[in-house]
Amino acid sequence: MLTNHKKIPPPQFLKKSKPSFFKENENLPSQGLQDRINIFMKKFSIPKIKQLVNWESIAKRRDFTYPWKEEDTPATSFAAYYDDIDIYFRFVAEGPKPLMHVVTNHKLEVIHSERVEIFFRSDDNMNPYYVLEMDPLGRVLDYKAVHYRDFDRSWQWPDSLAIQTEIHDEYYTLQGKFKLETLASLGVLQNKEIQIGLYRGHCIDLTDGVGTIKWSAWVDPKTTNPDFHVPSSFGRMILD
Repeated sequence: MLTNHKKIPPPQFLKKSKPSFFKENENLPSQGLQDRINIFMKKFSIPKIKQLVNWESIAKRRDFTYPWKEEDTPATSFAAYYDDIDIYFRFVAEGPKPLMHVVTNHKLEVIHSERVEIFFRSDDNMNPYYVLEMDPLGRVLDYKAVHYRDFDRSWQWPDSLAIQTEIHDEYYTLQGKFKLETLASLGVLQNKEIQIGLYRGHCIDLTDGVGTIKWSAWVDPKTTNPDFHVPSSFGRMILD
């Protein structure tokens, strides 16, 4: 009788490898459970492009809504593409000249400013999830959180987001990029998919350093009051 039998791995040259940022994460829910979660989530795909010619050639998400009141909100669009190294993204936010709270340029001043936001998570447990709130001046309020609303605002995004902004009379643009390797190391890029939340905080009044914000979102979280820090506010971004 054989004892202590161990399976002998195949030689290294027979193994097929794939970039580390496309490997599965053992900490995620089982694939069957995650598939059942994913099937109900809103989704969109982004193309792989070696060199961008013009942002206008990239398909845009324009379906941002203000689900808490029966009124219009200024139009917002989001576009993205990727290459072998990065995901590139761009928001276009329409409306009057944006209002920003500026005293010392501390990142917490973004809380009372016009901004666009991106949330990332690995699964619907949101433990942890990652938040980027970015204003038209290029300031970034970055933090890590645990559901529900347990924020670590001392945390910083691991590398440069290369944020660029332009402010015009009737709109502003904000663009940047994420390294695929960084997204994978955070556990949010899995099997060429990212669970993502896309939002805008439109500052309609700024008095004595306090901003009044009107919120819009790509996914309606079905909450009674504006709240994006819930599992129902996320969708799926698929890398074609």
